[in-house]
Amino acid sequence: MKNAVQRFGKFLSSMVMPNIGAFIAWGFITALFIEKGWLPNAQLATLNGPMLNYLLPVLIAFQGGKLIGGDRGGVMGAIATIGVIVGAPDYPMLMGAMVMGPLAGFVIKKFDQAMDGRMPAGFEMLINNFSIGIFGMLLAIVGYYAIGPFMSAVLVVLKGGVQVLVDHSLLPLAAIFIEPAKVLFLNNAINHGIFTPIGIEQAAEAGKSIMYMLEANPGPGLGLLLAYWAFSKDKATKDSAPGAIIIHFFGGIHEIYFPYILMNPLVIVGPIAGNICAILFYSITKAGLVGPSAPGSIIAFMSMSPKSSIVITALGVLIAATVSFLVSSPIVKMAGSKSLEDAQKKTSDMKAESKGQAAEVLSGADVKADDIKKIVFACDAGMGSSAMGATKFRNRIKPLNLGITVTNTSVDNVPADADVVVCQYILQDRAVKSAPQARLVAIGNFLQDPNLDTFYAELEGRANGTSASAPAVEPEVKEEKKAKKAVLKKEGIKTGLKSVDKETAIRAAGQLLCDLGFTNEDYIQAMVDRENMVSTYMGMGVAIPHGTSNAKETVKKSGIVVMQYPEGVDFGDEKAYLVIGIAGVGDEHLEILGNIVASLEDEELLETLKKNADVDTIMKTFG
Repeated sequence: MKNAVQRFGKFLSSMVMPNIGAFIAWGFITALFIEKGWLPNAQLATLNGPMLNYLLPVLIAFQGGKLIGGDRGGVMGAIATIGVIVGAPDYPMLMGAMVMGPLAGFVIKKFDQAMDGRMPAGFEMLINNFSIGIFGMLLAIVGYYAIGPFMSAVLVVLKGGVQVLVDHSLLPLAAIFIEPAKVLFLNNAINHGIFTPIGIEQAAEAGKSIMYMLEANPGPGLGLLLAYWAFSKDKATKDSAPGAIIIHFFGGIHEIYFPYILMNPLVIVGPIAGNICAILFYSITKAGLVGPSAPGSIIAFMSMSPKSSIVITALGVLIAATVSFLVSSPIVKMAGSKSLEDAQKKTSDMKAESKGQAAEVLSGADVKADDIKKIVFACDAGMGSSAMGATKFRNRIKPLNLGITVTNTSVDNVPADADVVVCQYILQDRAVKSAPQARLVAIGNFLQDPNLDTFYAELEGRANGTSASAPAVEPEVKEEKKAKKAVLKKEGIKTGLKSVDKETAIRAAGQLLCDLGFTNEDYIQAMVDRENMVSTYMGMGVAIPHGTSNAKETVKKSGIVVMQYPEGVDFGDEKAYLVIGIAGVGDEHLEILGNIVASLEDEELLETLKKNADVDTIMKTFG
């Protein structure tokens, strides 16, 4: 149920978010130029109606149609939504657009599928254009007579329900559902599906709406973060709070405080209490915003406030922050020292689940668990990310005694006997093309990913249903002995480095590889290009930047460099404390990668390597 609501919310968000700039433009015009605005102007105020009644619904419908049926679906959605708008002239038809846009995209998508391979040569343009015109006209008629009036009735019911809550002073209780929904990434389903359409209708009549204030108020999150800053017993959490406050309060990224709640779920009563008090205050003072506040920063929140109630809007934020701080503080004090990093990992997993990533684990060919004999981890170059991922997963399934071979390769050279391919989301199309016979496991990173856990659980289930005496088959190992080559040198290990941005860290690793004679200068840019293509963050605080597959000729000999950043380097939403640059010829570097993976199993050792280990310790561990 939660996953369905999350996917629904994500789809609504996908229609609305690309058009937030248009909502803001409409909100500014309303706040500035209406009769009670900051700069009243009767002529410019006439822009308000056409933007609200036509521009915003058509933009939403176009985006919704495009999500389902591409550009043709977008055009169809825009045409059909005009019928909805004209059929319900008394209400802004945002909700109607959210229905009609995807419906139009679905219709044209099905038509295109039916015509695939059946279209007469030379008639493609004629059929494509007439199909949009004819189906668009028919859907506009349906919108005029059916969808428009129906959505008008839905809006009347929703408005009536909200009014009942307001009349009986029950609207503040909505915070009991809003704050937990935000942490569970359900806010988009509530905010864009209900609050914004009702808010726009109320704002069209009264010039403002309290519905815009229910979810976007940054005060509850601010109070929670202040409590952690003041009273957290965990130094890392305490030190991280000021930065989180800036990102949340001024940047409007509310997700930043979700890990602070997940590390101590009881503390959510603070934001709930803060929002209840703020909504009650806004209800009593009849406050409201003229347009949606997006993102939910104090800047956007205040800019959408009417001139006459700017002080009231600010007081509501202050009340929410104060109450949230007072209620959260004793809970934070009693919580003891808990790991923010673990909570952030949990938040990341929940976010992936909310986007459908964890639910849509497997694709590609239909290969059953009992039939799997060979698993291939694939990355762009096949030299670093996939090698570490394969080593870790090989060690993980070895006790299951399934006789499965686990190896790695570049995504464009997956062997024909692969039963399963594991690769990052951005490479999955190439993986399917390279190995159409294989089942696909798409992941975010190779060391820690919920999809890998799901896949492992499936193999574990197979093991529990097989004989314990099944023979173990080790992965292929070359028997010939090779002279050892120094792929890791002490000169290639740098510790205690000050935190820098991701590209600077990658270029520093590349330059060190070049200085030590492993590569030439061109390899440095190839490492940056590889990162721009797909992240080399592996999980567990480790990143292994390396060049693209096209840069192999710039590698003179295999080499690895290790850069230690005790304060971390931001790799997207994660921090890497060990940035390990790789340049590989053949498989000469894989032994060290295996040693790195082995060290990740020891959490205490890993923490030392990431923040405190000296050159000799790293050399001894990895080399």
